[in-house]
Amino acid sequence: MTQTNLGTALITGASSGIGALYADRLARRGYDLILVARSRERLNPLAADLSSRHGRAVEVFPADLNNPESLRSVENKLKHDASITLLVNNAGIGTHTPLVESDVDQMVRMIDLNVTALTRLSYAAVPGFVARGRGALINIASIVAVSPETLNGVYGGSKAFVLAFSQSLQHELAGKGVRVQAVLPGATATEFWARGGLPVEHLPAQIVMRAEDLVDAALLGFERGESVTLPSLHDVALWDAYEGARKAMAPHLSSNEAASRYQPLR
Repeated sequence: MTQTNLGTALITGASSGIGALYADRLARRGYDLILVARSRERLNPLAADLSSRHGRAVEVFPADLNNPESLRSVENKLKHDASITLLVNNAGIGTHTPLVESDVDQMVRMIDLNVTALTRLSYAAVPGFVARGRGALINIASIVAVSPETLNGVYGGSKAFVLAFSQSLQHELAGKGVRVQAVLPGATATEFWARGGLPVEHLPAQIVMRAEDLVDAALLGFERGESVTLPSLHDVALWDAYEGARKAMAPHLSSNEAASRYQPLR
């Protein structure tokens, strides 16, 4: 059990899966915890176990982030609790169902959680981090952020937002003592797949990572200062080339005239 005090980590979607594992690993590293999820019944035994094993203060904060009033309560916590030094935006939902077969109300609910809630919580936390010159965001995105054809298009679009938002914040907050990491998991063995209608057992075993391995790799990336972490990508040169091409293209994306290929033939 470590005696290091790194402040408090607020983790959304903390009652199971990736969120619960982040809680365990961060408590082990020396963070106190605020666990946010809908079910107090699931949070209470987790909090008791974490506090007993790691000797950290663990607060249970039941909240449904799809409910505006509950979301505001978490925002207020982030704005006014100066002990919070880390926000893990883990809560999210997804589906493998094709867009044309999906219910639009469920897709909007996905956007509300994956995009709107994450954005509002980040906006609540970051000004305090900047004022104190200390803090970090860990935003859980997905490989579909860069491979939108893989699953449902709304899900892919929502995670592309998380990646782009994280990269923009990294740029804006440089030099202000605030770190931002985007984590892009591939298929991970959690309840996510069953909730989306496709049990993980139906996926090829060679593409599914244990949640423990995912979180451990992501936190190692965080400790190494990575801005984007892809635990499943073995050849990091592929990501470096992708990012290099994107950044090389950036200065050429706006012009006062259309590209020559769109000019009338003379």
